[in-house]
Amino acid sequence: MKKSFSILELILVITLIVFLYTIFLPKNKINYLDEFSNRISLYLSYIRYVALIDDKYDLDDSLWYKKRWTLKFFRCRDYEDGIYYSIYSDKNKTGHPSVEDSLKDPLSGKNIYSSNYCKENISNSKYVLLTKAFGITDVQMSCNETTSLGQLSFGSDGKVYSKLSAYENESLEYEITEPCNIKFISRDGESTELVLFPKTGYVK
Repeated sequence: MKKSFSILELILVITLIVFLYTIFLPKNKINYLDEFSNRISLYLSYIRYVALIDDKYDLDDSLWYKKRWTLKFFRCRDYEDGIYYSIYSDKNKTGHPSVEDSLKDPLSGKNIYSSNYCKENISNSKYVLLTKAFGITDVQMSCNETTSLGQLSFGSDGKVYSKLSAYENESLEYEITEPCNIKFISRDGESTELVLFPKTGYVK
């Protein structure tokens, strides 16, 4: 009787372990996406705050708006698989941000930046390397006006822009007027999505 009871206990324990494994494994698999969603949401709120207090308007510069604080997604070089993003103010208005243009993470003090070599270093946040850090292989933005993966630029007026015009006196071009859906897809087919609202810059 005791032996039978022990076997029954063993079966119950195994059943419980299998049940817990089934319940919690999917959540653990997508925890990295939850972590990324939280991080990018915080960064979007932070960059909007920085833009509000850092007015780039310059009466003597007809292209002053190209210096707006921007989060942009890039592809790594061909031999380095993956994508990354940087947060920057393009002071030289070249369209090619440098590390000196980048915003610093307020907690770590590291640059929210990478070059297209997509290599980790002690000065830059490793979390900008989307593929390496989070397994994300694609970004799809409903408001993308660029030929790349997409960008979001923030003005001191609180407005959000999907692109910065290369032409003079077009500071109001490419303003987002509808909610922008931003979908991040991982290499294992999982995905997470954020919605950025116009005018307020609120992220859901």
